Amino acid sequence: QKVKDSMRVLLPVLLNKSHENCDKIRAILLYIFSTNGTTQENLDKLIQNVQIEADSDMIRNWKYLDVPVISSPAVQQHKHPRRDRSSEETFQLSRWTPVIKDVMEDAIENKLDSKDWPYCSQCPPTWNGSGAV
Repeated sequence: QKVKDSMRVLLPVLLNKSHENCDKIRAILLYIFSTNGTTQENLDKLIQNVQIEADSDMIRNWKYLDVPVISSPAVQQHKHPRRDRSSEETFQLSRWTPVIKDVMEDAIENKLDSKDWPYCSQCPPTWNGSGAV
């Protein structure tokens, strides 16, 4: 069941003095993941009210893993286009395919966009093997 107002559920947990800082950080990260980011001012208020300023880098550094910690409507997140794998035979428990598999297959087939992947070398046109160099 989807939570309608996640902030209303989250605040009592964060303001509870019996919870450790690591648990509060996990709760904030779950909130950020579920909402695909939050505003800078909302994140600052959360960190200040929960009094975890010293550990705030544990939350902010997720941006280096391309997690949208701070969402802004002007900046659109670029996502790698997914391949259709509905016809592939899979096990019942392993239906999910990570994005890195699509990226690696595109690299082998020499289909990566050079704007998004500037450090991947392009194969020469006479190359008759796989695209990976």
